[in-house]
Amino acid sequence: NVVYTVGISEDNSNLGGSESLLGQLVNHLLNLISRQLLPPYSALIPLLPVLCLLIIIQLLCSGLIVLLLDELLQKGYGLGSGISLFIATNICETIVWKAFSPATINTGKGTEFEGAVIALFHLLATRTDKVRGLREAFYRQNLPNLMNLMATVGVFLIVIYFQGFRVDLPIKSARYRGQYSSYPIKLFYTSNIPIILQSALVSNIYFISQILSSKFAGNIFVSMIGTWAESGYHKYPIGGLCYYLSPPETISHIISDPIHAIIYIIFMLGSCAFLSKTWIDVSGSSAKDVARQLRDQQMLMRGHREKSMVHELNRYIPTAAAFGGLCIGALSVLADFLGAIGSGTGILLAVTIIYQYFEIFVKEQSEMGGMSTIFF
Repeated sequence: NVVYTVGISEDNSNLGGSESLLGQLVNHLLNLISRQLLPPYSALIPLLPVLCLLIIIQLLCSGLIVLLLDELLQKGYGLGSGISLFIATNICETIVWKAFSPATINTGKGTEFEGAVIALFHLLATRTDKVRGLREAFYRQNLPNLMNLMATVGVFLIVIYFQGFRVDLPIKSARYRGQYSSYPIKLFYTSNIPIILQSALVSNIYFISQILSSKFAGNIFVSMIGTWAESGYHKYPIGGLCYYLSPPETISHIISDPIHAIIYIIFMLGSCAFLSKTWIDVSGSSAKDVARQLRDQQMLMRGHREKSMVHELNRYIPTAAAFGGLCIGALSVLADFLGAIGSGTGILLAVTIIYQYFEIFVKEQSEMGGMSTIFF
């Protein structure tokens, strides 16, 4: 048992950081070891055990570096959370690479550039039929095309537009007369939490299914969870529960298997709404928690007594959480169906994280003397 003195804040802080670091390291280590049980790494264990050990050490060290950088930002040497910044950077890097990648790939019809924008100029320059070249640049298969890029930009703009939807509840100070303010309740009340939790849930189901299918292939119960096919080093579900939880890849897949698309839509909308509604009770952002925070700050809602604040907040917060989660799920489905680069989940994470950083930046600038300090 660990015994420490509550009164020593520095020791408590060090202990909390050590416990968090140890927990994260154990979690990463168990996760990495378990992933070695999946192909293609599982085939290397009998042949190259030292190589597998080096892979675990490399990934463990990279996870440690990410945690330390995250702690550095949270200590005040940057804005926001380091983990969120790394997630957004990784997703944006994928989008930029798929748009401007100079890598060449032999598609069977000749060599083409991977990047959608570079491929446009290459196809227009090499094809004698310019209309055909333009059509290929917009609709080519198995490589990023301009329609994918336009869908990505469109989803970005839609999410940013929805970020501005909110209800401002008027509040006043119980201590000082004439001091009025407002408490904003956004449409995306729980931000990107629903899509993070939903993505983690599906990833764990995929992970468990792949382990079971690699060890107990042919078992009827394992097949009900998911059956998998390989394309190079990439595995994708072709049956079972995992297949219906995965997004349809193209419009033709939606037409050929509409039941898959319907189940996927219902699952995405329902899970995001449920997780968003549940999160407000877990995270301390429910109506009761908000009312208590306002009372602690000696703030009251105008036109309401202190005891009726919870009832009034209950009219808005649960609805905003559930409907906001529903909208997050719908936007993710829309991005997947349109073929947006980086998947619908990734785009929503990137946009919400970047918007949060923008809000933090504007808030800090306003506290330092207004937006004019940005330019002067």
